[in-house]
This record gives sequence, structure tokens and C-alpha cells, in this order.
Amino acid sequence: MEPLYHQTNILVQETQHLFSQLGQKTPNLDVKDIENNIESKINLINSNCERLDILCLKGPIYQRQNAKMRVDQLKYDSRHLTAALNSWRNKVIKKQREEAEREALLSRQFTTNDHVDIMIDPNTQHNYSLQNALQGMDDLLQSGSSILGSLRSQRLTLKDAHKKLIDIGNALGLSNTTMRLIEQRARQDGFILVGGILFTCIVIILVIIYFK
Repeated sequence: MEPLYHQTNILVQETQHLFSQLGQKTPNLDVKDIENNIESKINLINSNCERLDILCLKGPIYQRQNAKMRVDQLKYDSRHLTAALNSWRNKVIKKQREEAEREALLSRQFTTNDHVDIMIDPNTQHNYSLQNALQGMDDLLQSGSSILGSLRSQRLTLKDAHKKLIDIGNALGLSNTTMRLIEQRARQDGFILVGGILFTCIVIILVIIYFK
């Protein structure tokens, strides 16, 4: 399971790196090839997560909870990457639509006819709305990245807490065993004390009867 987990984690990091390349305006950059590569890696990550789910159930019981948490984190990363890819595609589509509308507006031939409606103001308003929407998506991605970092930090904290709880549980197990031994020894000492008292009383009674 460990090799497959590390392989999937590397795929997540590689996919995140590909997203950073999409934001670069490098000459001769094959955006479509990067997009297809990202989609392929996401599909492979999802496939590996399904295999990891099966391996978690086959692993030792005391390791299943920790393994399940790690696989769930990979699933969360995959969903985040999928959402980022869809957001980027929508951004590209909106940009293409905006450019097409701009070209159509620039190539439009206006006449002196009073019935011709000039759509400059509506197009400007539409462009402004698109820019606001894109800015909102960028803010959403940044917020998601911050949440992802926070969840990773919380995961490490939970792992440490889980380990400490196991150590405390083991320590309590030893303490309970010690307490049971102490209680058993106390009962034995009580029996010995009662027996000693009875024996002493019998000896005293016999001595009194003998001297009488």
C-alpha cells in the first residue's frame, strides 16, 4: 500500500506543478497538451484511490484508521484539482467568448439608420461582469488552497493526537493490570489477617482454659 500511496501523492504534486505552468505566458506553450496531461493524471489519481480503499480494508486493523485518513486526503486533493481544472476551462471559454464578441463588435458595420442599436454599453457591462466572476474564481481557488494547507496541518495534528491516545491507552492497560494485582494482594492480606486473628484468639482461649 505504501508504494502506491507515495506514487499517488507524487502524481498530486506533479498535477499542481502543471497548473502553475498554465498560468505562465511562455512562448510556444502547448496549453492543450498540458490540459490533457492534467486530466490524465487526475484520472490516474482517482483510480489509485479506489485501489487504496481496497488495500485499507485488507490491512491490519490497528492501521486502518490512519490509512483511511491518508486516502481521504488524496481524494480531497483530487476533487480540488478537478474543480481547479473545470474552473480554468470555464475561464478559457469565457475569454474566448469575450474575444469573439469583441471581434464581432469591431467588425460590425454601422449605418446612419436610427433603428440600429449600438451594444457598446451592454458589452462593456458584460465584460465587467465577466472580470468580476473571474476574480471571484481566483479568490475561491486561493481560499481552497489555504483550506487545503490548513487541513494538512490538522491531519498531522490528528495523527500526533491519535498516537498519543494509543500510548495513553497502552499505559492505562498496564495501570489496570497493576491495580488488579494490588487488589488481589490486598484480599490475600485480609484473609491472612483474619486467619491470624482467629488463630491468636483460639490460642488465648486454650491457654486460659489450660491454666484454669
